[in-house]
This record gives sequence, structure tokens and C-alpha cells, in this order.
Amino acid sequence: MAEVSQKLRPKVAGMMELEAVDVGTDEFLKEYSTKRSKTKAIPEGVSSKGIYRDIVHIAWPTLIELTLSQLTSMFDLIMVGNLGETAIAAVSLATQPKFILNTVFTSMNVGATALVARCRGANQQERANHFMRQALILNLTFAILSMVVGLLFTGPLIGLMKPPSEATFAGGVDYLRIQMYGIIPLALTFTITAVLRGVGNTKIAMMYNLVSNVVNIIGNYLLIEGHLGFPRLEVAGASWATIIGQTVAFVIALVVILRPGQYLQLRFRESFRPDFSAMKEIAKIGIPAMLENVIMRIAIIIYTRAVTSLGETDYATHTICMNIQALSFMTGQAFATSATSLMGQSLGRRRPDMGEIYTKYTRRLGLIVSILLMLIFFFFGEQIVSLYNDKPQIVTSGGQILMFVALMQPFQSSQFIIAGGLRGAGDTRSIALIVMVTTLGVRTGLAAITIYLLHWGLPGAWVALVADQLLRSLLVLLRYNSGKWKTIKVKIS
Repeated sequence: MAEVSQKLRPKVAGMMELEAVDVGTDEFLKEYSTKRSKTKAIPEGVSSKGIYRDIVHIAWPTLIELTLSQLTSMFDLIMVGNLGETAIAAVSLATQPKFILNTVFTSMNVGATALVARCRGANQQERANHFMRQALILNLTFAILSMVVGLLFTGPLIGLMKPPSEATFAGGVDYLRIQMYGIIPLALTFTITAVLRGVGNTKIAMMYNLVSNVVNIIGNYLLIEGHLGFPRLEVAGASWATIIGQTVAFVIALVVILRPGQYLQLRFRESFRPDFSAMKEIAKIGIPAMLENVIMRIAIIIYTRAVTSLGETDYATHTICMNIQALSFMTGQAFATSATSLMGQSLGRRRPDMGEIYTKYTRRLGLIVSILLMLIFFFFGEQIVSLYNDKPQIVTSGGQILMFVALMQPFQSSQFIIAGGLRGAGDTRSIALIVMVTTLGVRTGLAAITIYLLHWGLPGAWVALVADQLLRSLLVLLRYNSGKWKTIKVKIS
């Protein structure tokens, strides 16, 4: 295979390993795109220690940010749990419709991250800032539309979740309607976070999300049960606390990207006229990601409706375990952020071999962390569940379910990271197809069989979820190993 000339460059503090290799040539790219076997040797001038450093530099702030956000969600549910099972179920019912309404702008952010990362790798700073502005315009539009839809159809959206009682329905409607008032700052904050991740700057996002989480928890304390003279708003109080925290994060994020001297900087003197060619590139990557998310949410709604048929106690147990499982997602998603950013930057530098190396090393780190989580969930499941609710039936059943969660950890981590690398390459269509097959074809279908026909109860629902995750992990790996992501064309200039 054609080689890229290796003129060893002196490394300086803060320099990435990717910057120590030359930009790829047309001959190199042509031959590499047809190479199916995985890269085994790292290029001359690049060290394994440096590769791990690059990965961790991006991953650790993202891990802290995501973990703290999920812990805040856990505290939300724990504080709401003091109000009883109905309150837990109400908040959970509102979660999936909210995710559906957020789907469009969160999906466009996948495209924004990939394109900004490529611009960073190609050293095209002005184009990176241009894509940031276009992503903000695009997602502001989508957020306004989502807010209008959410406010007009709050009741029907909650009704889709098949609430187990009128009280649960009413609580879910209250929670979701309030969430709609905060959807615009949430969308813009997500966009800023996405582009910062694209250039590998994850520390700033960690800081403003940390502040947001603290504000959220304080708001929960004051508004759920009415402490220090504040009104007792119960489920509505938890929702208000969330959007107040999100708004604080947006204000800080906006201040951050307005500061001069950064790689990504928002300048109001620059043109904010819609650039439909740039938006088209964002959408080309984002639309398959949107389809993936929509399919996922529809499947989860169908799946959740099957679980709600088991009764309020089983549904509350399921909600608690899903919340705990989401915490385990954080490590995989943090490393996936590294994979996405580093793959995008590598391809922007025309060095797919470096993207492949970064992905391989990221999977190694993810595996170590996933094994640790597996042991925690397996041996301390009941103790973790009891933090939410100490009802014996919920604790015992929840401890059993967390054994399923433990089983999934290594596969789930690898899946997230490889999918992150594929998204960084712009290969979002294959991920969408895989999600459609596993969620609609496996999770919902198998859950219907285990719950309605075999009467396995809540464990049956989790058998279906595990089957979904295992098959998805296999299909994502096969897609990555095919090497087809190397030939995807992304236009950044």
C-alpha cells in the first residue's frame, strides 16, 4: 500500500498524535479505501501512550459531564420517588415523548459534530465556525417547531405511553408541558456542546453542565416538596427545576462561545444568513441519525407499553432499572465521543488509518471500565435499587434485573464506541438500519412474546432488551470491519 511520507515533527505540549503525522495523499487514500484488514501498526512518530492521552483528553470531561447529568436524573427520580410509585411512573411516561420531540435537533448535532471535526482535522477554522452558526440556526428552527407540537399535543403524546392510571396520566402531562418551555435553550446548548466535542474541547461543556446539574438539584429540593418557603409543586416542581438548570447552562455556554481567542467563536458580525448547502451537509449526516432516533423512540414506546401492562409496581421497578442502566451508558457514550471526534479529525486530515487506530485503542479503554461496571451491578444490584425505593418487591426484582444490565456491559461499551467512530466518518445510514432491525424487529417483537405469550413478566422484557443489545453489537462490529466507512464522501468546503 502507498505510504505517507513520515517527516517526524517535534511535539509540543498539548499537541495531538494526529498532528504528528503528515496529511494523507490521494494515492494513500485510494489504496487505503480498498484495504479491508484492520490497521495493526501505528505510524512512525506516534506513540501508544499519546494515543491513549488523546482519547482520555476528550473522554474524561465528557464522562464526568454525562455521569453528573445522569446522576442528576437519578436524584430527580429518587426525590420524586418520595412521592410514591405514581409520581415515578408519571415522570418516566413523559421522558419518551420528550426524547421524540428532541430527536430532530439532537440528530442534526451528529452532523454538526462530524463536520466540525473534519474541519478541525483539515485545519479549516473558518469553515468550522460557519458550520457552527448554521447548526445553531437549523436547530433553533427545529426547537421552535418541537415546542409548538409539544404544547399542542401534550395529552395525546402521554396517552401513547398507555398510562396505568389517571393520576399517572395527569402527572405525565404536567411534567411534559413544563418541559416544552425549556426546549429552545436545551436545543441550543446541545448544539454548542456538539460542536465543542467535534474539536475535542469537552472541558467547557463539562463545566457548564456541572453548574446546570447543581441548579437542578437545588431546584428539586426547593420545589418538589416545598422547602424554605417555596411552594410544594411535586412532579411539576421536578420539571421546573430541570428547565431552570438547562437555561442556566445555555446562558453560560453562550457566554463561553462569545469569548474571543478560541477555535470556535460565535461572532455576531459574521453572516447568520442560512447557507442551505452547509445545512444540506449537516442534514445528510443528521437525517439518518434522526431516523435512527425516531425508530428507537417508537420501539421504546411500544416496548414500554408492553411493560406498563404488567402493573404499576413492575413498571416502577423497570423505570428504576432503566435509569440505572442509563448511568452505565455514560462510559460508553463518553468514549464514543472520543471515537467520533478523533475519527472525524483523522478523516479531515485524510488519515483513516489514524481513525482506525484511535477506535481500536478506545475500545480497549471502554472494555476495562465496562468490566468494572459489570461487577458492581452484579454484586450490588439490590443496594443500588434500594436508593430509589425500599419496597421489598421492587428491591428484589430490581436486583435481578440489574444482572441483565451487568451482562450487557462489555458488548454495550464496544457497540457505543464503534458506532461513534462510524458516525464520525458520516456513516449514519448503516447505524439507522441496524437500530431499526434490532429495536423494532427484536426488542419489541420478543418482548411481546415473552410478556403476552410466555408470561415471563418483567424478566421477559429484559430478555428482549438484552437480545436487542447483543445483536446490535454484532451488526455494528460487522459494519465497521467491512471498511465501507472509509469511502464515504463528506463535503466541508
